[in-house]
Amino acid sequence: MLHFIYNPKAGYDNAALKANILKKLQTIPNSKVWVTTKVLEAGSFTKIAIEDKASRIIAVGGDGTVNEVASVLTETTIPLGIIPIGSGNGLARHLNIPLQYEAALDKAMHGHEIAIDVGLINNKMFFCTAGIGFDAKVAQLFAKSKKRGFFNYIKATLSALTIYKPIEISINHGPMQKVYSLTFANASQFGNNAYISPFSDLQDAYIEMVKIKPIHFLNVALLVMQLFSKKIHQSSKVDIQSIKSITIQCSRKEPLHMDGEALLTENATLEISIDPLALLVIV
Repeated sequence: MLHFIYNPKAGYDNAALKANILKKLQTIPNSKVWVTTKVLEAGSFTKIAIEDKASRIIAVGGDGTVNEVASVLTETTIPLGIIPIGSGNGLARHLNIPLQYEAALDKAMHGHEIAIDVGLINNKMFFCTAGIGFDAKVAQLFAKSKKRGFFNYIKATLSALTIYKPIEISINHGPMQKVYSLTFANASQFGNNAYISPFSDLQDAYIEMVKIKPIHFLNVALLVMQLFSKKIHQSSKVDIQSIKSITIQCSRKEPLHMDGEALLTENATLEISIDPLALLVIV
C-alpha cells in the first residue's frame, strides 16, 4: 500500500490548489493519506505507515517535510517518494523530480529506487544542505514570516543583509576564524536553483563543506549571481572541501539551518559526518 504524508502548510499559500491536491491523493487506489497539522507529525505518521507495511511512503511537501519522513525511513528498506510543493524543493530539484504535481505523482508511484547518502550534524539527519552563518540567519527570518514562497525568501535575505555580521568558528580544533557562512552540502543546491555546491553528488560518500569568507556588502550581488549560475566555486571568497567528517567549534550558539528549516544549535560544537547510501529514494 502507498502512504502519502501531506503537509498542506508547505510552500505557497494557495488554498484552492492544495485542496485539489488532497482531493486527487484521496482518489488513488490502495493508498492512505496522512495530513500533517504540526511540526514533527510527519515523522510520527511515517512510523505508523511503516507498521502498516507500506510499500512506498511519499512525502508531499517541502524539504522540511521530506527531512521528517526520510529521517525515519533510513532505518528501513521502504523507499521515499517526493512530490515537491515547498518553497525551495532543493532535494527534488537535485534528483530531477518534476515540480509539476501530476508528473511528480507519476514519478513517485512508478519510478525506480536509488540509494543516497545522508548527512548528520550532531546525529541529526539532513539530506540536502545544512549550515551556519548568513544562510542560517536568512532561514531564521524566513521562519518568522507568516508567508512562504521565493519572494518572501528574498525579503528575508535582504533583511538579513542589513543586520548580519560574520561568525567566528574553529575547524577541527584549529585557530578561530571569521566566516560569512559555512554550508554542508549533500546535494548541490539550497533550492530554487541556488547552487551552493554545484558538483555535490548524493552517492559519493562525501559532503562538501562550503566556506564563504567575510565579504563586503557591495560584493554580495556578484556572489548571488554566481550562486544562481552554478559558478560560486569560481569566487575567490569561496572555498569548497569534500569531507567525510569534521568538527566545528563556534564561539557561541548560532542559528542553524537543516534542509531549509531554522534551528538553534544546542551547543557550540558541531560534529558533521555522513552515512553513505542510507536512504532509498524514488527517482
